[in-house]
Amino acid sequence: MSFSTLNSYLPKLCTPPRSRNRPPRTARTKVFAQPPILAILSDPHVLRLAETLEDSIASTSSASPPPPLQKLRDISSQSLLSTPWPSRKDEPFRFTDTSFIKNSDVQPVNPLSTQSLSSLGVLGDALLPNLAIIDGYLLDSLSELSELPDGVFVGAVSRLNSEDIMERVSKYVSSFQGDLFWSLNGVGAPDVIVVYVPEGCKVESPLHLRFFSLNGSDKDSKTLPISNPRVLVLVEKGGEIGIVEEYTGGDGNDACYWTNSVMEIVLGDGAKVSHSYIQKQSFGAAHVKWTSVRQESTSIYELTEVSTGGKLSRHNVHVQQVGSDTVTELSTFHLAIGDQLQDLHSKLVLDHPRGVSRQLHKCIVAHSLGQAVFDGNVQVNRDAQQTDAGQLTRSLLLEPRATVNVKPNLQIIADDVKCSHGAAISDLEENQLFYFRARGIDAEAARKALIFSFAAEVVERFPNSAVRKSVASLIRRLLDPSLPSREEE
Repeated sequence: MSFSTLNSYLPKLCTPPRSRNRPPRTARTKVFAQPPILAILSDPHVLRLAETLEDSIASTSSASPPPPLQKLRDISSQSLLSTPWPSRKDEPFRFTDTSFIKNSDVQPVNPLSTQSLSSLGVLGDALLPNLAIIDGYLLDSLSELSELPDGVFVGAVSRLNSEDIMERVSKYVSSFQGDLFWSLNGVGAPDVIVVYVPEGCKVESPLHLRFFSLNGSDKDSKTLPISNPRVLVLVEKGGEIGIVEEYTGGDGNDACYWTNSVMEIVLGDGAKVSHSYIQKQSFGAAHVKWTSVRQESTSIYELTEVSTGGKLSRHNVHVQQVGSDTVTELSTFHLAIGDQLQDLHSKLVLDHPRGVSRQLHKCIVAHSLGQAVFDGNVQVNRDAQQTDAGQLTRSLLLEPRATVNVKPNLQIIADDVKCSHGAAISDLEENQLFYFRARGIDAEAARKALIFSFAAEVVERFPNSAVRKSVASLIRRLLDPSLPSREEE
């Protein structure tokens, strides 16, 4: 049953039992037996939004979706029937207020809007190979894939001709089920961008995925354009690839839009993915991101993240180690220089022996209305013996009313493990500033140097030198607006 059909039943379902005008028993059919029960538990706001996304997809594409995309939409639609909009009463959203999105008039973005594509120049120089995804839609004219090895596929699932790869994609697409925003993406994604690396293939150059939000409303407008890009990265046994995932916005620093993105990553035995994630969207935007990772034995997943944009920015990371001798490294830095919320929710599940995980989270809140959230869960289950897991979060609060809420936690059931976690929240230490002043460096210069060095620990972990240089320049300019802008940013 479609959302529009279900919505027509909601008024009747919400009335008291005795006042309902029930149809004769003979008029009922099997297709309506289950949805009315689910509708009682449904959130009408969620259903209306899902219907809007569904209608938008139907109006922009007349072709039948390939099996993986149809599977994704079916699973997501079913999930939304019983998923309410999150509130501050829900523990995962206790410190994350999503009313900014809920109270807006959310409108799906159509492909290739009437705005000039010349504004895409703000994307700057791209690495090779690269894909350009504009408001959730893949744009071939701004993409370059000439340097990919044989056997590697990068593109929309609707253009996939290999039955073997299509079968693999169908197996893993939406194999994990996230929250409301995950399911809304599944309903609203116009396609699934597939990155497939065959067994034993090592892609030398990083793949640059450039996500650009072209459509944005004014900050005083109630309209909130939404895009739903979705990517599946599938790396077979022994394969290797680097992914640079970059989100940028247009129409000025206060443009309002909602990027609701999902990336699923599957690593076979001995595979390796180095994942660089840069989020620098406008300060009026909502950016909600899911990253789901499945790791087989002896695989390595490395995430390095810098997030500086968005009025509301939330990154949900879920990593499942499904084999032994698996390595996971997560390094993240969040910066709030205005009335922003930077939120990271992560969960690592270790189920097999000799797994290794390292997580470093750092954030700077440099505005009295700025907020940051870190909720990091590491779950070491009974069979995960000889696990080595470490987690550390450090936060700098540079203004008196700046806020950070941290919740690092380990859940350990195995008894032969080496696990640790820690948290620190502070302003700059006076003895550090004194060290600089004692060597003739003025207090303001010393403070800037210490703040940037705090971020540099994460920035230096980006594998690509061009990415490191670009991100370092971005952070310097945000922390010190007096610095000149770089043309490529």
